[in-house]
Formats: sequence, C-alpha cells, structure tokens
Amino acid sequence: MKKLAILLVPFLASGLMLNSIACESGGEEATLAPVTQPSSTITSESPVTLEPVKITIGNLTDITGPSSNALVVITTALEDLVGYYNENSIIPGVELEVINYDTQYDPNKFTTGYEWLKERGADLIFTSVPDTPLALKSIVDKDKMPLFSASGYVEQLDPPGYVFILGTIPEHQAYTFLNWIAENDWGYESNGPAKIGGASWTDGYSQSFIAAMEKYAKAHPDQFEWVGGYLTNFTFTWAPEVEALKDCDYLFPCVMPVAFMKEYRSADGTAKFICADAQTGFFSLISDAELWDDIDGTLFIKGGSMWWNDDDDELINLNKKVLYENHPDEAEAIIRAGSGYLAVAGIYYPMFEMIADAVEAVGAENFDSQALYDAAKSYSLVIDGIERSGFAETRRYALSNYMIYKASAADEDMIRAAENWIPHLVEP
Repeated sequence: MKKLAILLVPFLASGLMLNSIACESGGEEATLAPVTQPSSTITSESPVTLEPVKITIGNLTDITGPSSNALVVITTALEDLVGYYNENSIIPGVELEVINYDTQYDPNKFTTGYEWLKERGADLIFTSVPDTPLALKSIVDKDKMPLFSASGYVEQLDPPGYVFILGTIPEHQAYTFLNWIAENDWGYESNGPAKIGGASWTDGYSQSFIAAMEKYAKAHPDQFEWVGGYLTNFTFTWAPEVEALKDCDYLFPCVMPVAFMKEYRSADGTAKFICADAQTGFFSLISDAELWDDIDGTLFIKGGSMWWNDDDDELINLNKKVLYENHPDEAEAIIRAGSGYLAVAGIYYPMFEMIADAVEAVGAENFDSQALYDAAKSYSLVIDGIERSGFAETRRYALSNYMIYKASAADEDMIRAAENWIPHLVEP
C-alpha cells in the first residue's frame, strides 16, 4: 500500500540496498560500469541546510463541550500522528503543525473559529464536529480553503467544492445499514416488516440519519414499519421517547448513547440497538455504566478504518504503533474507550497522504491550498482490492464501503457481524 510500509518502518537499512545491486535485461544479469576518478580536484562549498516548510492544520474541535469526551481523543490522535510524521520525516522537506480551536460544540463559534485559525496561518482545516462543514461550505468555497471533515451530509456534496468528507455520510450509512439488517439480521421474507425508530439530539448527524431511516423504511414497507423518529435539544432524560419506542424491533439511540440506553432498558424496552460510528466513541462510558449485558448484540455500521481487534489490517497496526509510542501507559484504556483514537487510521492517514501527494506534485516550497485541493480530487486508497478512502472530480465523500460489527458482552467490545465490506447505497 502506498507509503504505508514507510510509515510502519520509517528507516530502511541501507545495507539491504548496498548488499546486491543487479539489473536484468533479456534474462542476463547486467554489470555496473566502474566509476572513474575525476582528473582534477573540485572544491565545493559546504551544503546549505534548508529549513523545512511548515504546513499548518487548523483543527475545529470540541475540547470542553458536550462531545468533548470523544473529540478530545480525536484531537490527541491528530497531534500524535503529526509528531510521528515530523520525527520520521515522512514528508520530505515538510514540518506539520496543528493549532486547535475549541468550538464547545456551539454552532455560533464555527465561523469565528474558522476565521481565527485562518488568521494564524492554517493551510487547511480539519473538523470532527459534524455540523461544521454545512455552516462553512460557502465560506471555504469562496476562500478556496480545503476543509476536511470526519463526517458530513448530502447537502455539502453538491456542487462539489472545497469540503471533503473523510468519514461518514449518515444518509449513506442508514440506507446501507437498513438494507443489510433486513436481509441478514431480521429476515423480512420470513418474519415480515420489523418495527423501527430512533431518538437522539437535534444535531445534524442525528437528524440526517433518522430522516434517512424513515425514508428507507417507507420505501420498503415489506422490510420495515416506521414507528417514529424523535429529536430533542441535548437532553439526558428520555421518558416520552422511551415510551413511544418501547415496542420497536430495532432502535437508533442518541449519538451519546449511555443515558438513553440505560433508561430504555430500565423501562423494559426490548429493541435491538443499531448504532453508527458516532456511538463507538463512548465505550468507556458504557463500561462505567455496566451496560454491556444490556447492549449485547447491538449492531454497528462503521466506515473508514476497521476495529481495534482486526489485527490483520495494516492501518490498524499503524494506529496501534502510534498509540503505544505516545501513550504506552494509557494505550489499553484508550483502546477500551472506543473509536476516538482510530482517527489515525480512518481519517488522518488519508488526509496526510493527500498532503504528501500535493508536496510530491509541486514541491514543498510551492505547497499551498490549491495544490492540496488538486491532490485531494484524485486521491484513492485501496487495500486488498477495496477502496477504503477516495475522492474524484465530482465526488466529495471518501467512503464507499462499510463494515458491520456487533456488541459482545462477553468481550466488552464489538466483533465483526459481517466478514466482508458492504458497498454503500446512496439511495433508499
């Protein structure tokens, strides 16, 4: 895989290269011509050491707001991978830098934060706050500033501009997930339609996911009966929603799921929870609340990277390498916490590869936002024949394949529910 071997083994032993140098031509081994000594002595000046070009990543995040439990870990992962790249000179002639802005998950601070980062020299923007790209699309398109996001919405994709969604599109996730559930978990042809619904906060991700669930269910009445979708303003008490959804067969819980799951099970709700990437960032809180028995069998749809226990995956191995080098004492706890630090494999590695591609194309000294934009439009990361991340001239979302997992109470973790990647659906 492009560049990944270099990341996993930053320094190649030069002895392996010098031990044997041979070329094949017509089946015969060619011998290198001897090197002749120059007839005159050439005096050269001392080599000039050039300072690396600094490329600044502006990070719009949540450090002290309601989603900080997950997003602080995602920011730590970004800073650690930047350090890894710099220490090992992964991008020749470049030094990466991160500057953070705490939005506190407050939409009123998205534009302010963007301008603050831009004033401090950001060459690109990254955000893990789901609603940010929608708020900033028209601004970054005008400024020609690449904005990379951990998730986004269909509305941000047309017309294709400077917003690049590295992570999940909730509509695509919901369509793909419900189709898989109907055919592989529920068995609608034998059992008839399953009752399905959802309850979450009024954040853009939840609104889009639940709306897409409803759209799919109503397009396939033979597979699902839509019970209802309920959105509240960042509450932690769910009595009306729990009562309304008590008899569902499948239920999408709040993106910060612990309070809802606990209250739903306490009220004897029996639905199987169905979750996405957003909920996988709160596993430590699920453990603290002793909820694993209550969520055993919960289904998860995940894009980008695989899970921590997928030891045969190259990106997971890179993720663990960076984690254990930076946080050897806390690594196991970070893994148990959930998906936050997996941003190294699923989000940041593709973004850093695009930066490297841009530098390779124009040179470190000529790198700018336009060079990155041009590199991003043609980027594709393929592993074992599956595109794990990629964009195109008219496509601004990276994920076209998803993996399905399920919660295992015995392991207090999630394990694969499907062996292979599932191609995404863009319509119900």
